[in-house]
Order: sequence, then structure tokens, then C-alpha cells
Amino acid sequence: MVLSPLSGKRILGSWMALSGVHKERGEVRIHESLDELSTDLADYIAELSEACVKERGAFAIALSGGSLIGLMGKLCEAPYSKTVDWAKWYIFWVDERVVSKSHADSNYKLAKDNLLSKVPIVPSHIHSINDSVSAEEAADEYEFAIRQLVKMRTVDVSDISDCPKFDLVLLGLGPDGHVASLFPNHSALIEQDEWVTFITDSPKPPPERITFTLPVINSASNVAVVAAGESKAEAVHLAIDETEPDDGKTSLPARMVQPRNGKLVWFLDKLATSKLQGSHAE
Repeated sequence: MVLSPLSGKRILGSWMALSGVHKERGEVRIHESLDELSTDLADYIAELSEACVKERGAFAIALSGGSLIGLMGKLCEAPYSKTVDWAKWYIFWVDERVVSKSHADSNYKLAKDNLLSKVPIVPSHIHSINDSVSAEEAADEYEFAIRQLVKMRTVDVSDISDCPKFDLVLLGLGPDGHVASLFPNHSALIEQDEWVTFITDSPKPPPERITFTLPVINSASNVAVVAAGESKAEAVHLAIDETEPDDGKTSLPARMVQPRNGKLVWFLDKLATSKLQGSHAE
């Protein structure tokens, strides 16, 4: 480990962590390239998996869609493909588009084609939505299924609420600051009672979706937000940097990701951090 007293940065392997500057917004890891980001993300997930399996015999992970799945691709390669205890993984989706599982917009299809079909995960451990019902029914059924798994402790329960405590929630980040299918200024952002809610007016197609609510996301043991590319730079800045209380940015969905009793880590490439305070100090 090398500490630079001038920049407040720690150089750890191939990634750089900003220390102190964003301590209220979790750990910020900045990577020189997408390849390095992918490797670090795979290491992080594999280490969490090992720890959770050792501690409680299972690893409950909730996935998002988009570029995140591609960045998880190294998990399908050696050494992870052989060393991860895939039989103990339980797969969920933080959000899903209410389309057929074979549809190009399906987060399930994206994960299956690029990750789940390439590693030996037990098929019955993959918990996807019912794609043959309405968005509202799909959300209700998904929440019911998760509640049953919490009762069985396949998914842990929060120490401070009745919410599920997923071992890891993985989030992407939209240029508008949305995470999961929680969009800026949408009423789903203030849902406090439901674990899974639905929307029929997504500003990004397709319009009908189900999504974990913020209380569920913020009850996870670990939350990782993954963002790459210059188009994400403004959202990263608004989500992480200190801002004035009256500037309205506190309602940005990504900024509302604040684990109550868990750890938050940001996996970013250099382009996504071009507007981040302290990221280029030397």
C-alpha cells in the first residue's frame, strides 16, 4: 500500500481509492481501465461470496441490468469459475423489465446469456419474476417469494427493520442518476412499506418495470454501484460529492443509496470520475 500525503489517495494494486474526501458516501475505487475495473469487481464479489458462505452457508446477490453484467464477466473465467462456491449462490434482480424472459430488454435474459449459463449455479436458486402477469402482480409475487426466502433465512433479515438483508446488491448508474428502476422525481422513490414496487411510466423504455425499493436496497449488507464512461460523470459527481443542502441533489436516486447498517462501494473508471472532487489532485 502506498499513501500519497499530498493527494489523499491510496494506490492499491491497479485501483485508486479516494480516502477522506467522500467518507460519508462509502468507499470510492477508481480504475485506469474497464479491464482493471472488471478484475477488481470479480475479486470483490468472490471474496464476499466466500465470506458469506462461510458465515451463513449462502450468498444472496441481487443483480441489475445494463453494462454491469458485462463488467461481471471475469467471474466466468479462471480462477473464479473454479474457486467460487456457485452452488451456494441465490440470484435475485434489483429490478426487471416486465417483458418476456426471452425478450431483448429482459434483465434475466441478459444475465442468463452472459453470466448464469456459464457457471454452475443451481437453477432453483435463480429467482426471477413471473413474466406472464401485469407489472403490479409481478411485483407482488416477487415480494411474496422473497418474504418466504427470508423466513427460511436463505436471505438474511435486517437487524433494524423487517426488510431483507441481501448479502450484496449490485447497482448500475444511469446518466440521470437513476439506480435500479428508481428514477429522479418518481413516486417510487418515497415508497417505504413495500419491498418490491412497480412502475408503468418509466422515462426509459420499456415503461413497465418492477424494482426493489430504497428501504430494501439500503438494508443490504453490501451495496456496490458500478459506473463507467464519460456519460456517467455528472451523475457520479452529484451522487458522491458534497453538495449544498438546498440544491435539490439530495433527491437524486443514486444519492439516496445509503446503507443503514452495511457497506457502500463505488466501482468507477477514470472517465466516470472526471467531475469528481479530488479525483485528479496530484
